[in-house]
Amino acid sequence: MKKLYIILFILAFTPACCYAARSMGNFEGQGYVGTLPDVTKSFHSTEPAEAKPVYDKTKQFNSENQLKPIPRDNPAFVNIILKQDKTSPYLNEINDFIAMLEKIYDSIENQEDVQKFAARVYYFTKNADYFRDKYLDKPESSYISFEKIMELSLHAATVSQLRSEAERYSPYLAYTGAGKIYNANNINEQLEYLKAEIEQTIAILKDAN
Repeated sequence: MKKLYIILFILAFTPACCYAARSMGNFEGQGYVGTLPDVTKSFHSTEPAEAKPVYDKTKQFNSENQLKPIPRDNPAFVNIILKQDKTSPYLNEINDFIAMLEKIYDSIENQEDVQKFAARVYYFTKNADYFRDKYLDKPESSYISFEKIMELSLHAATVSQLRSEAERYSPYLAYTGAGKIYNANNINEQLEYLKAEIEQTIAILKDAN
């Protein structure tokens, strides 16, 4: 009797199990089963934007009509732009010498002490030495401005040395004989000669410009 109940129980559940197994076998390996949401509704196609330059375009930049010919027939253009000015460094140094000489002239005019006068002359003569070495074997050495600077440098150095020696030795020398060159009258006379030569040289240097 018990066996009969067991057989009936097995037969009652066998069709459902087979159907479930058959149903699972139909979708095996086919992934998700069901309705997928439509995700395309939240997306919008966009066209690529054209990048714009941050600068303005030059109209017909390479156009021959926009380019003006070089005025080679214009003397001002040729002399200033195309022709190299070989004298400009020389003239720049000439202008520096004018400023130096004006300070020496003012020193004499204002009767500055020996130390200030000697310092101004020393600065001028050292620059004159450099100037001489730089242009000695060049065409500039034949210029009158060059020659005047060399002459004045020697004269100024001589007067400066005379003033310095007079201040150092005058208390111990008589104003006669060899000591006469150190007296005040002779010193002042030499300063006036130097001042006149400075004035003349400045005029020549300004004409060189």
